[in-house]
Amino acid sequence: MIRALYTAASGMSAQQTNLDTIANNLANSGTAGFRQRQVQFEDMIYQNLVTPGSAETQQTLSAGLQVGLGTKTAASEVIMTQGDPNNTGNPYDLEIQGAGFFQVSLPDGTIAYTRAGNFHLNSQGTIVTSDGDTILPAITIPSNATNVVISQYGVVTATLPGQTNAAQLGTIQLATFPNTGGLSSIGSNLLQQTAASGNPITDTPGGTSGIGTLQQGYLENSNVDVVAEFVQMILAQRAYESNSKVIHVADDMYSQINGLVR
Repeated sequence: MIRALYTAASGMSAQQTNLDTIANNLANSGTAGFRQRQVQFEDMIYQNLVTPGSAETQQTLSAGLQVGLGTKTAASEVIMTQGDPNNTGNPYDLEIQGAGFFQVSLPDGTIAYTRAGNFHLNSQGTIVTSDGDTILPAITIPSNATNVVISQYGVVTATLPGQTNAAQLGTIQLATFPNTGGLSSIGSNLLQQTAASGNPITDTPGGTSGIGTLQQGYLENSNVDVVAEFVQMILAQRAYESNSKVIHVADDMYSQINGLVR
């Protein structure tokens, strides 16, 4: 019964972490480019009351008697399904159709990755994120440029005074990873590589490495399925209640044993 108390407590703790993750997914259901997370569980160690394979007699082996000691959260995986497109009409809003991330230079010089393509120009005309971080490679739009076009392959062109043909100003590159689920979320719609994600693979949109293409004037909505998250929230609540009930039952049984001893 003491084992049951701790086992049920581990289940309650795991479901609390699960609910925290669901709450964050729902809170970001309107965040452009947000990628939902999904908690994964695994069972904990087992206590061998009878070791499996031990000899019961000279002719028979025991199937064993093991008691599990609960559950724990093993991972919080980033789910990389595509979000729905949102037509904004802003020429600096970009949606990635398919795999890939925009590369962003942070103030400390490190590189982060994002699916949120809500960009704008800073005071120098450089394309930056909503927080002012420069996308990589850096692309600057002259102040007198008109008709800025970003092709599906990332080529940025604009019409400049005195020129009849559009001038090419740069090419946006995207990055992908061997294991995108291993990326680490750092907030502000940004992800960073980890040992689990592997090293980034950079290429132009629509290139041979399997990276997706761009759609100008669109943003990718969050990939959170609100209905599915509510279902998961109900399941987490029921699991939490069930573990709580186990604690009450185990406590009642333990009280009865104490009464017999007295």
